[in-house]
Parts: sequence; C-alpha cells; structure tokens
Amino acid sequence: MGRTSRKRRSSLATRMTIASAALLLGGGGLVAVNVYAQAHEENSADTGRQSGSGVVAKTTTIDCPDVGTALPDVPDGARGRVDGELAAMDTQITQAYQRLAQNRDAAAQDPGWVQNSVLGPLKAKRGAALDRIGQDIRRSGGSAPQGLGGMAQCTQRATDDNGGDSPAPPADPSADPSGGAQEPASPAPPASSAPPPQGGTSGGPVAADFQDITKVRPNVQQPRNGRGASTGTFTTACGTNANKLRNSDNVIVAPGVTNGAHHMHDYVGNQSNNAFASNDTFAGAATSCRNQGDKSTYYWPVLRVQDGTQEADANQDGGGKEGNIGKILQARTASIKFVGSPRGKVVAMPKFLRIITGDAKAFTNGTANANAHWSCTGFENRQLTDKYPICPRGSQVVRSFKFQSCWDGQNTDSANHRTHVAFADAQGNCPANFKAIPQLTMRLVYDVPAPRIANGQVKNPFAVDGFPEQLHKPITDHDDFINVFSDQLMQRATNCINRGDRCN
Repeated sequence: MGRTSRKRRSSLATRMTIASAALLLGGGGLVAVNVYAQAHEENSADTGRQSGSGVVAKTTTIDCPDVGTALPDVPDGARGRVDGELAAMDTQITQAYQRLAQNRDAAAQDPGWVQNSVLGPLKAKRGAALDRIGQDIRRSGGSAPQGLGGMAQCTQRATDDNGGDSPAPPADPSADPSGGAQEPASPAPPASSAPPPQGGTSGGPVAADFQDITKVRPNVQQPRNGRGASTGTFTTACGTNANKLRNSDNVIVAPGVTNGAHHMHDYVGNQSNNAFASNDTFAGAATSCRNQGDKSTYYWPVLRVQDGTQEADANQDGGGKEGNIGKILQARTASIKFVGSPRGKVVAMPKFLRIITGDAKAFTNGTANANAHWSCTGFENRQLTDKYPICPRGSQVVRSFKFQSCWDGQNTDSANHRTHVAFADAQGNCPANFKAIPQLTMRLVYDVPAPRIANGQVKNPFAVDGFPEQLHKPITDHDDFINVFSDQLMQRATNCINRGDRCN
C-alpha cells in the first residue's frame, strides 16, 4: 500500500537516528545500538513496531554472510590459512559492531556515516580476505566457490525490541499464541535521552527473548524404534567444570587463533583444550571424566545472569570487552550420554571426530544449522528454540543438545565443520552413504534466578555468551565435541548401545 501524501519533511525528521546508551562497563561491555524512527514513518517497511508515543525502538546489528558455511571443500594444504582468514573476518565484524555501538552521535548527525565509516571499510577488508581465501584454495589445487567475492558486503539490520525482524521461527509451532506474552512496551523516549536497551548494558537479551514455559504446549516427538534398533545407552561422567577451565578459543573453528570464539566456553573432559591443542595434545592430556579412557573434549558457551557482577573476564576479550557480562553460572548437573539409532546398529566413532551442533551465528545466518533446546525441569516435553524459558518456582533451566548421529564414513572434520556429519531424518534414517554412529546427547541444568519482566523491560536476564553482533539471542546456543575415547572404550560403548544395555 502506498504511503499517504504529506508535506515535505525535514531531513532530521525523516531519517532514522541511531542511539546507543554509551555506557560501557568498567570491562568495556558493549551495548546494543538503539534505532529510533519518527512517528510519521509508521508506514515504512523498516520502521518496526510503533509505540504509544509514535516512536519505535529498535536494536541494530551488523549482518554479514557467513563465509565459513560456503566452504564445504578446502584442500588440506590451505585449511590452516583459510581458518585464519575466517577468524580474522569474525574479528572485523566484532570491531565494526563496536564502532557502530560507540559512535551514536556521529551516526545520528550524518545519515551516511554508517555506510562510510563502518560498512564501507568492513566490505573492503572482507573483500581482501575473500581474495586471499580464493588464492589459497586455488594454489592448493582446489576450486574456490563461485560468488565468493560477493560475500564481502554486510548490512546494518534493525530489530525492534519486541522481537520483530528475527530470522528465527516461532519459539515452538505448538506453543500457545498468547503464551508468555508480557505487558506492552512502554513508549520509547526521544533518542536524545534513550535508556540502555532491554537487558541493561550488554546488547541483549530483550524481554521478547523470554517465554513462560508453562504456556508452551508439549511438542517433543521421538521416532519409533524399528526392528533391529540399537536401544542401549552409554553414559560418561565428566563433571560440571568445577575447576573453571574456560577460555574464548575454539580449536575446531579457529585453530591457532586466540579468542577465536569471541565468547567464553566451559570445558569438561579434556583438560588441555585451547586454540593451539593438537590431536597429540588431546591424546596426552588429563581428563575430568571418571573413566580415564574418555579424554574427549566437551565444550559450550557459558551461561550468565546479567546482575552487574564483574567476573574475572570483565576486562578481557571474549568477556566484558565483547559484551559478555555478568555472573557466570556453573551447571548444577551435566549429563553426557550416547544413544543408538531407531533404524539399526551403530558403528564406532573415529578417534578425533569433531562435531559442532547448533550455530553461534543463527540470529544473522538464519535457522538452517540452529539446534538450540531450552526448557525447565518438570517440563522437558516442551522445548523452546528462539526463547529463553521462564521457569516456575522450584524448577531449573535446562539446556539440552542432540548432536548429529550420521557420519560420512571417511572424514573426522570438514572445511565448514558440518558436511562430514549429518542429522538423521524424522524416521531416524541417515542420508545415503552415511553411517549411524552413537549419538551424543547432553543435558545441562542450572539454578537461575528468574528474570523480572514488566512494561516490556527485562531485569536481571540470563543469556548465553556469543558473538557481540548476535545480541545474545537464545537461538545461537551451540555445543562442541571432539572424540578422544580410547579405541577400547569406544568399542565397549558401541557394543553396549547395540546390545540394548545401559552402561556407564
């Protein structure tokens, strides 16, 4: 529908202004950038939801194509250099987001500032990196994907504080449409006096990122076991990271790069996991697992409550300097279990198999690789994907993960860290030429103080650590695993699962 004809408006009144609460924590915690559009823009497609005062509050972030997912095949000789370039590109996005968040006045005064000072330079840096990636692949005998150079351009993306413009699907297709609805947001103030965004000072989460779990209908379905299903389980006890082994590296995605994750991880199992660990490092390391034959590394982004606590990483990369703030919560329990296939027997995992489940960039990437599961004890037949649960009194927050259970039979990793493994279909069947392996499942339980939501605002929210431009969205939750079982223990686990036994 066309916009109603009106008198010519001033440039100040017609353009969006970008305002961030430029309150950086002592640790440099980032704030989200709030975008405010004037009332006369209510019919514009990108102004978001109008508040009672005619002013729309939005959060803006930087949305870049994920180059890593576009590289399923990189020659071994180029892997190290390509991984390094990809890690550098992540750092470029983080720095661009920081520049956007910290220069609200310049952006508000000049409509072209964001393009000229943030997006344009970012495109140039990404274009140069993409050229080097293409050269590295070709020099090692491979073929760079077509259109690789076209992934240099990033955009500024606004998302209103009520959750609009999110690529995520509804939290649950069977959820009560009115479930978890909060009071409407109070009118946003003028940009000149904008408060910090919902969530306080960290760039999210916002009130719309939370859902009352009691208002979600049961939605968990399991495939039926067929004849010959492998119904056993193998459980390994590796603790809850009581010794606080944490860093912001990611040895799978960014080997050899310090702070390659830009957020903090909890580690259980292998005690030598950092960006520089090799397979030999893992094989010779100590383990927190009760069975010393399991030196696997299991790691996930930490969960924090944004209560103003200054953790040890408040002034560090991966922590407060990148918007990951508040008290780190240690899981009350961490259950690690391998299960079988409903369609038949499983084969042993190869040693040093690497699997990532979920997508740390799902907010900007979309949901193709998202695999977040949030719930509460007593309600685990109700799972949320793009909402954090608000649990009733006496119930604890549950994060659960189901890893890919099909393997290509050849590779322990792939260039994009995904195509060597796959999920089974709804009936439990693996893709053609893939083999069923023991499926890793994890269940983390936390004592989390319930956030308070009133007038569209959330106080003391909890959230997973993440890349700053992902705004702490729950759909970005993910988990990582490197198999370092001894050959004997892996065969024992596989036999146990295939026999239908319950083993520890």
